[in-house]
Amino acid sequence: MRKKIKGIVKKIGVATLCGTLILGAVSMTGCGSKEVAKDYKKQTAKEGKLVVGLDDTFAPMGFRDKDGNLIGFDIDLAKEVGKKLGMEVEFKPISWDAKDLELKSKKIDCIWNGMSVTPERKEKMSLSKKYLDNKIILMTSKGKKIDIKSDGDLKKYKIGTQADSAALETLKKNKEYDSFKDKVTEYPDYDKALLALKGGKIDVIAIDQVLGEYKNKNLKGELATLDFSLGDDAYAIGFRKGDTALRDKVNEALETLVKEGKAEEISKKWFNKNIVILKDN
Repeated sequence: MRKKIKGIVKKIGVATLCGTLILGAVSMTGCGSKEVAKDYKKQTAKEGKLVVGLDDTFAPMGFRDKDGNLIGFDIDLAKEVGKKLGMEVEFKPISWDAKDLELKSKKIDCIWNGMSVTPERKEKMSLSKKYLDNKIILMTSKGKKIDIKSDGDLKKYKIGTQADSAALETLKKNKEYDSFKDKVTEYPDYDKALLALKGGKIDVIAIDQVLGEYKNKNLKGELATLDFSLGDDAYAIGFRKGDTALRDKVNEALETLVKEGKAEEISKKWFNKNIVILKDN
């Protein structure tokens, strides 16, 4: 009889232990999901605020209107993402060639300003999904005779572009780069490159199609786009390497904005068409 009672007690003890372990596992899972939800806000320099680094001359992605207000496609999209995350969005103008340092030193939380996806940036940053289609094009003054049909023709002309831009990286990767590298001039921003083009200091500009077309619209068609382009491109948001919780939350918010049609609405406002994509890198 004692053996029977002892066996019953043992079974009850095992059952209790199993129940405790199961409850503990459920409890830990619940806590884990809450921690992940909170964690993305802790990956920002100022908890509860997303500080976005941008070049505030990069129309139509992020630039100043005549009253000095920041406007643009990325500005509108970032504000909508902020609403989804329950975070205030602060925009901080930066020097584009210092963007990596600004990010590493936690002066900004992300680079969100028509930033092209490149192998180097994949190495240095945690990138969001690609969210906008683009390509690197060559533009010149309307009426100027430029004959570029292949990479080999690039050496015939003086080329201007923005320092540390995707266009510059694309030029440097070109198989014929050694033959024309001495004819490439870097400018701090594209506005200065356009002035150089207008003044005859350079023959063509290597530029993002999104930006080039917008600039040309404002210049009332003073520029012409060459048929020859330097290659396809896409934009993504750059976060600090390892800040994957924040990146993933922003990706989720972007997916929601696409499903709700808000991303398309913003795209049509700035480009008169929907060029928003969401693709993995």
